[in-house]
Amino acid sequence: MASAKSLNAKTEVVNEITEKIKNSASVIVFTYQGLAVSEMGELRRELKKSNSEVKVYKNTLAKRAFQGANIDNEEFWEGPNAILFGADLLEPIKVISKFSKDRDNVQIRTGYADGKILTIDEIKAYASIPSREGLLTMFAGGLMQYAKHFAIGIDLYAKQLEENNK
Repeated sequence: MASAKSLNAKTEVVNEITEKIKNSASVIVFTYQGLAVSEMGELRRELKKSNSEVKVYKNTLAKRAFQGANIDNEEFWEGPNAILFGADLLEPIKVISKFSKDRDNVQIRTGYADGKILTIDEIKAYASIPSREGLLTMFAGGLMQYAKHFAIGIDLYAKQLEENNK
């Protein structure tokens, strides 16, 4: 039987994971076996830019924390897993998706965002959404098209009025 000290430490870890899940906009579970320490450091640096982090916990504790947060993703807790906690919804998903494309030993297993478990297809869809700046640029480009056509129309109308006044 585990000692009270050991049980308290495990309970604290489970509570920490549960709290991180509740405070994160997106949570991604992925495999990391075979990654070099430098590669994991590179991933952590990229995620830090978007105020996100990667943690490695024992599967039994992580599984218990997800159950405590009412998230049923029991089938994904086989083998070594890392958990990405994202402060933003899209940016961490984009970072881990790009990172996993470059490395065969990193595979996204599941995710959690907007109160539901994400499938791999949903994660890929989130990863393909342009950034906020990209979307604003696309929107501005669309508005510029209408302004351009309006200006051309006004110019043609002015030229027509000049022709009629001659």
